[in-house]
Amino acid sequence: MVDVPDATAAPQTDLSAYTTLRLGGPAGTLTVATEPDEIVETVRQSAPKVLLLAGGSNVVIGDGGFDGTVVLLRTRGIRVVEEHPRSVVVRVAAGEPWDDFVAYAVDQGFSGVECLSGIPGSSGATPIQNVGAYGQEVAHTIAAVHVYDRERDTIRAMSPDECGFAYRTSVFKHNDRFVVLEVDFRLARSSESAPIRYAELARDLGVEAGDRAGLREARDTVRKLREQKGMVLDPDDRDTWSVGSFFTNPVVSAGRWAELGLDAPHWPGDDGSVKIPAAWLIERAGFAKGFAGDGVAISSKHTLALTNRGGGTTEALLGLARRVRDGVHDKFGVELHPEPVLINCAL
Repeated sequence: MVDVPDATAAPQTDLSAYTTLRLGGPAGTLTVATEPDEIVETVRQSAPKVLLLAGGSNVVIGDGGFDGTVVLLRTRGIRVVEEHPRSVVVRVAAGEPWDDFVAYAVDQGFSGVECLSGIPGSSGATPIQNVGAYGQEVAHTIAAVHVYDRERDTIRAMSPDECGFAYRTSVFKHNDRFVVLEVDFRLARSSESAPIRYAELARDLGVEAGDRAGLREARDTVRKLREQKGMVLDPDDRDTWSVGSFFTNPVVSAGRWAELGLDAPHWPGDDGSVKIPAAWLIERAGFAKGFAGDGVAISSKHTLALTNRGGGTTEALLGLARRVRDGVHDKFGVELHPEPVLINCAL
């Protein structure tokens, strides 16, 4: 996986060097943490104005930067902490690149995260937004999240129920109380993938939805699909200078869905709700792939990705996002919400 520039002994203070958008102003102070205790101690000393930054793949930082302490999480480590006949529990450091962990799981014959291959960013960020793709999400396999609780000044393990996982969110999102240090994943011992839930992936694998595929075949196919959509980081491809999907898929009640009367693809959500593809709404509101703003544009490969074409600014990107959001609302009466975390900026 190609990643954004890593920290060095003398790290840059311009935060654009540490985000996949290549956008963001300067840090007040920038430090690197390579051990969990360094993270905890730095957060203690820097409270309350501290920003934790790892892969930088799901964050939009304002052009004014962050006037406080930025901690670059560079912890590493993957280890099996429990072994059972049919499963294992693997503990992963928060700063471990996510796709490196997925590659490790597939190599070891551990099933459950293979459809999340190719996603940029760090392992510790995945529970924060309950990362998901191609029918899998990390909530399906997380056994515990080890955190520093700033309110109680203690380190503790949080169960999945305590994490409050929901569609692209959790108790950790927009909440400075918890600092993720490590994540435990319970994975099946299997040479086959988990059941394939996503129709596009099932089609490319040549299986029926609900069937399984070879573990490595599933990973390779997912990565190929993501590459075709500009969703695997490549410094030479401006379509990948993004945060991935900028908007979440809108979820509306069954009653609201009936009121909208849309002839749109959709699928059931929780509690009888209906999920509508944001990409479908964006395209039919007049925003095609490649739709451009000032130094920014919708990806030429994927409608949900807003990209920095080089020379763009955060405000220009947010201006494009506002235009798309307002256009969808004006045409369909549906509100789009951003998926990334916005730091020192607003939509």
